[in-house]
Amino acid sequence: MPAPLIAIYPGSFDPLTNGHLDLIARGSLLVGQLIVAVLENTQKQPLFPVAERVEMLKQSTTSFTNVEVDSFQGLLVDYAAHRQAGVILRGIRAISDYEAELQMALLNRRMRPGIETIFLMASEQHSFLSSRMVKEIATLGGDVSSFVPAAVWKRLHVKIGR
Repeated sequence: MPAPLIAIYPGSFDPLTNGHLDLIARGSLLVGQLIVAVLENTQKQPLFPVAERVEMLKQSTTSFTNVEVDSFQGLLVDYAAHRQAGVILRGIRAISDYEAELQMALLNRRMRPGIETIFLMASEQHSFLSSRMVKEIATLGGDVSSFVPAAVWKRLHVKIGR
């Protein structure tokens, strides 16, 4: 019997949205272990530091027995190889996402041929949702409580001061 499949779901998760959670839920049903990995990207100015994003993810994924939360720096394929993951899980909301994700998947395959990318289409109720839009709405005083898990909403509320 083959070993359970390990997958990495990478992202900045700044902040985690209900769309991300939906992909985590659906992805966790496809693999033996799903590692949700927060990218430590020094090129971006995140709203939340990595440690806080990891904590929000852990709080929001406690009901998934085969989901682990971690963070990484550097190339995703190197991290996946280090974690012995054979799959990278990515979400697609629109055609524009597909074009960028396809390019990345092909580059990843060239660097590490043994690692496959699986694309999951966003659920209809979350297809419009992005972390960038959530931050913008929250910063402008809008209610994002229906777009993010409760643990994230509380921290957004504190961080933005509304």
